[in-house]
Amino acid sequence: MSVGSRRRGAADPAPAPAQGQAAPTRRSVCALCARPAAACICRWIRPVASDVRLLILQHPLEVRNAKGSARLLHLSVAGSTLVAGEVFDPAQLSALLDVEGRQAVLLYPDTPDDRSLGMPTPPPLPPGLLQAPGKLLLVVLDGTWRKSRKMLYLNPLLHALPRLPLSDMPPSRYRIRKAHAPDQLSTLEATCHALGEIEGDHDKFLPLSRAFDDLIDTFVLHQGRL
Repeated sequence: MSVGSRRRGAADPAPAPAQGQAAPTRRSVCALCARPAAACICRWIRPVASDVRLLILQHPLEVRNAKGSARLLHLSVAGSTLVAGEVFDPAQLSALLDVEGRQAVLLYPDTPDDRSLGMPTPPPLPPGLLQAPGKLLLVVLDGTWRKSRKMLYLNPLLHALPRLPLSDMPPSRYRIRKAHAPDQLSTLEATCHALGEIEGDHDKFLPLSRAFDDLIDTFVLHQGRL
């Protein structure tokens, strides 16, 4: 598994504590899930192998979002790649899309709004591709509906990818975030459903979906203090 690095500017020096005031303690962070130790999500990781390669492009504002599902998805699906960014360098994105000679497919609906934004009609899925998961790279945009549309708009290389819309979607259990539409799923839910459809085996991804349900239940129980 690989995680894209993000550039960080030089941090401003922390202000010195007032006289007689104890210096603030820095919370420990889990080295694997990058969450504060008290909110570690590693117990919900469910390793699963997929013939499909998975590339998750994550909006920067989602990286530290406690309600996000992409990190758990990445840590669970073997061979997946998670990279944060909004506008990607074309050479970097081209390299990410060129994996083992696989055909990259974007998990995203094709809507009339895309034409109004000047985006071209995406090419059709190559015949038989969905019956050959070992030849497929599934590209997923992680962000709110508005953020993901902006990522798509700002990265022309994504315009040239065939799209895979979801069908027969189950109801979302992602009740901790407001959806743009009633049938919108979290990144993890949508990806597990897509992988199950492509591989013809939804049961394979059920342990991860159920672990995510448990994570959501725990989040709600603690009123978001995870």
